[in-house]
Amino acid sequence: MSTSPIHGIIGYTITPFSVDGDSINLDALGQSIDRLIASGVHAIAPLGSTGEGAYLSDSEWDQVSEYSIKRVAGRVPTVVSVSDLTTAKAVRRARFAEAHGADVVMVLPASYWKLSEAEILAHYRAIGESIGLPIMLYNNPATSGTDMSVELILRIFNAVDNVTMVKESTGDIQRMHKLQLLGDGQVPFYNGSNPLALEAFAAGAKGWCTAAPNLIPQLNLDLYAAVLANDLHKARALFYRQLPLLDFILKGGLPATIKAGLTASGLDVGNPRLPVFPLADEGRQVLQKLLTSLR
Repeated sequence: MSTSPIHGIIGYTITPFSVDGDSINLDALGQSIDRLIASGVHAIAPLGSTGEGAYLSDSEWDQVSEYSIKRVAGRVPTVVSVSDLTTAKAVRRARFAEAHGADVVMVLPASYWKLSEAEILAHYRAIGESIGLPIMLYNNPATSGTDMSVELILRIFNAVDNVTMVKESTGDIQRMHKLQLLGDGQVPFYNGSNPLALEAFAAGAKGWCTAAPNLIPQLNLDLYAAVLANDLHKARALFYRQLPLLDFILKGGLPATIKAGLTASGLDVGNPRLPVFPLADEGRQVLQKLLTSLR
């Protein structure tokens, strides 16, 4: 299978809830997707950490997945996170996303029990054999509890035909360099750690998977453009300008900070789903100051 043309700034969407948190606000979801696409992002990624995919019922997940793909309507590629605790559930989600027109599915090996390397490989193989779409292998031990070594990632990449790209979110830039070195530069990888954006691009990342474009799309896009133009001076200036906000988003929690920022901009997307708390008043004030400083 050929690799997907996914590149650049991959914008992660939120999942807006009603005031009581019991239902999905599809109108707000559609508006947030339209905003991201209008801003110029190169792909849309629903149902990741920012989209609170882990906190949705199966029917809610299906609703958000189907609606998001339909709303994007092929204007940019869609990368749908299909991760789930069991292989059977992840396969079901992957098939659902494919049937409704997703371009890529992203898989994080989340599990209650610590998985062996053989179990992780079997998980990816089962998902890969169930669909014809490219798979973005996602490594994020902070949320999944599973840390895949570079050697294991390459083993999966070579063993499962449609695992054609890697999202690396450990926050360890050496993982990216090692992927380049041991993979002979043949493994497309994407940065998933906001504070590493500049270093990741310098290491050869094809793109940056981030929720930040919900709040500061132009700065994110300008950074990518400067990287493509090989203008290191401009790229450094753009990156360090936005770094305080990128750090705040990460430390404050993606759903809480992004939803607070969107609501402050006039798009009410509700609060994160419990047990995750919304951003406190003090945090909202800090966020507003950071956003104001970037205008």
